[in-house]
Amino acid sequence: MLVLGINGSVHQHGNTADLLTYGLEEAAKMGAETELIFVQEALDELKHPYCTVCEPRCPGVCYEGKKLEGIYNLLRECDGIILGSPVYFGTVSTQLKSFWDMSRKLRNDKALLDTVGGAVSVGAARFGGQETTLRALHDMMLVQGMLIVGDGHGSVDPGHQGACAQRPAIKDEYAISRVRILARRVVDVARATMDLRKG
Repeated sequence: MLVLGINGSVHQHGNTADLLTYGLEEAAKMGAETELIFVQEALDELKHPYCTVCEPRCPGVCYEGKKLEGIYNLLRECDGIILGSPVYFGTVSTQLKSFWDMSRKLRNDKALLDTVGGAVSVGAARFGGQETTLRALHDMMLVQGMLIVGDGHGSVDPGHQGACAQRPAIKDEYAISRVRILARRVVDVARATMDLRKG
C-alpha cells in the first residue's frame, strides 16, 4: 500500500509539510509505504506552471519527461493521498491549484477513481480559513472520483472534515493528534477498498 502526502505550500519544510509528515509517520506505522511530495519543485521545471487547456482531452505533453510526470505516475499507483495546503485567502495555494489543474490526464484515465483522500490545512490564525480550504481540497479530490474521509476513526470519534492547524504546526498538539487519526482512517479505508482500485 502506498500513501502519498502532497505538500501544496511554497515552503518545502514549512507548516504544511510538518503536518503531513506526522500523518505519513502514522500511516507508515500501519505498514504503508509513504512519500512526501513537494509540488513547487515540480512546477519550477515547467515553462508554464499552470494548465492552459491546450487540448480538450489532456495529452500531458506540457510535463512529459519532467518531474511532474513522475509524480503523476506515483499518483496512479497510490492507494491513499493526504492533500495539504496552507490557507491563502480562505482557500488553497496557487501551487496546489496549479498542480491539481494539470492533473486532467489522470481524470481522463480515471486514474484516481476510488483512491482514498484526506485533507489538511494550516492557517496563521486559529480560525483563519482552514475549513474552507479543506472544503476546496475535498472538492478537488471529488472531481477525480476519489473517496473522501475525514479525521475520524473507530478507535477515537467520528471526526470532522480533516486536520486543521494554526502555525507553527509543530506546536499545535491538537492538530497533530487529528492528522494521525486522519492517516489511520486513510489506511483503513484504503485497505478495505483495495479491490476497487485493482479493476
